[in-house]
Amino acid sequence: MRPSGRKTDQMRAVSFERGVSKHAEGSCLVKFGDTHVLCTASLEERVPPWLRNGGKGWVTAEYGMLPRSTGDRMRREATSGKQGGRTLEIQRLIGRSLRAVVDLPALGERQITVDCDVIQADGGTRTAAITGAWIALHDCLKWMEERSMVKVERVLKDHVAAVSCGIFAGQAVTDLDYLEDSSAETDANFVMTGTGGIVEIQGTAEGEPFTEEQLGQLMGLAKAAINDLVALQKSAVA
Repeated sequence: MRPSGRKTDQMRAVSFERGVSKHAEGSCLVKFGDTHVLCTASLEERVPPWLRNGGKGWVTAEYGMLPRSTGDRMRREATSGKQGGRTLEIQRLIGRSLRAVVDLPALGERQITVDCDVIQADGGTRTAAITGAWIALHDCLKWMEERSMVKVERVLKDHVAAVSCGIFAGQAVTDLDYLEDSSAETDANFVMTGTGGIVEIQGTAEGEPFTEEQLGQLMGLAKAAINDLVALQKSAVA
């Protein structure tokens, strides 16, 4: 039995609230159960110096956790003068995931930055961030389309979403919350496109090594969950 009472293949309740930021070109508050992440997409009419005059744009991401997103107050990373290794790793993952479904030349020499701020954490913050970031990116491109800057269907080639799966109490389960994540025997994150392409798989055995058969079970759970997430994305932006 999972602590939440969910079935092994059951995700937490997922929701997307669009247009939550007055100023951002695209925004989405994504909730995976008690994990809540605010994603805002900002457009700049420039690209990084190393991309100038290259005829293509750039999509990148930043990630952070608010001080009381967790049980005890966390210090803001800005107070220490640098970002932690986990933060850097996650924001690079979000950026790679989004770029996997973007036609950068079709974007033109512009940069879109998606900021993913964790308001409340209960496991799976990176996977929620990726899934909500796609919505924010889509809405930013829609904002651009309304101003005759791009065509969304030319720039955004596919959906992308992510989910955590793991081995908990000897069973393969979908969408780990904190109680499961903190004591899972195996923890894995899957990032996939709407057409089933694999963007990234991160898998770690926390105790005993996991088997190829268990990896296949996790992959099966992830594919089914991401299909559901993509369906929810499509419904949200329809």
